[in-house]
Amino acid sequence: MRSSALLLPFLLLATPGLAQAPAQPPAATPAPATPGTPAPATAQPAEADPVVARVDGAEIRRSDVTATIAQLPPELRAAPEAMLFPLVVDQLVTQQALVAAARAQKLNEDPEVQARIRRAEDQELQQALLRREIAPLLTEEALRARYQRDIAGKPGEEEIHARHILVASEDEAKKVLAEVRRPGADFAAIARTRSTGPGTEQGGDLGFFKKGDMVPEFAEAAFALQTGQISEPVRSAFGWHVIKVEERRTAAAPTFEESAEQLRQAAFEEAVNATVTRISAAAKVERFNEDGSPRAAAPAPSLLDGASPPPAQPNQRR
Repeated sequence: MRSSALLLPFLLLATPGLAQAPAQPPAATPAPATPGTPAPATAQPAEADPVVARVDGAEIRRSDVTATIAQLPPELRAAPEAMLFPLVVDQLVTQQALVAAARAQKLNEDPEVQARIRRAEDQELQQALLRREIAPLLTEEALRARYQRDIAGKPGEEEIHARHILVASEDEAKKVLAEVRRPGADFAAIARTRSTGPGTEQGGDLGFFKKGDMVPEFAEAAFALQTGQISEPVRSAFGWHVIKVEERRTAAAPTFEESAEQLRQAAFEEAVNATVTRISAAAKVERFNEDGSPRAAAPAPSLLDGASPPPAQPNQRR
């Protein structure tokens, strides 16, 4: 088997119309053009985008190859271009030959194929619209403005420095609790001999952590303690914990670089929801029953909908 054949499953997924575009922030690279189709208006000049193959007269240009490579998994993109480029050209040639054969058999006129093409076209148009609407909100300038609004200058998340002793049963945890609460008891020393959990050799030391870093049961109990306090036995999926809080602090606000991906994802989701809501609200929508028959009109809303009757009044004499 030729090594280029190993790329075929990935290249099929990278070809527009053959795989559903994921709902994620648009990438910085443009969507690849389908080989053999007219280049879009923003395409590079012919001299900067040479033809690298021709199949039954349909041209495959360098931009087709580089755009397809950009859609491959990272482990394949990492291959040397001198090796990857000819393999991708071979696969695009194969794909174009298959397309030409399908057209020769008039499969493009098959109703089911046409329906699938329409669905793929609709999907690409949706993605193109969302990219156009959302892209200005995902620039570095826009994300930095969002960072200044939401994060910069605000106190960071609370953190605690805690130790714990993890044992298998509640009875063991109660014995440990009695032991660590004795006057002069050394929690860290007891943890080294009794605990079975992370940080045992360090006296059960977990360092500083945020609430979301731990399983909910542990986090709720730990963050309810003040510095120096020891918890009652706490059960989690890992066993039974006895927790001691050593310090509490407010973490510094994260930098823009540390927050960039979170900001980008939040801006993306917010923009998609706002765009979809706005466009859907402006569309004229008619709904029908499952059999295609008209739906009965919903009753017009009334000012009394959801209203409660006034409280009963005692009889009054005139």
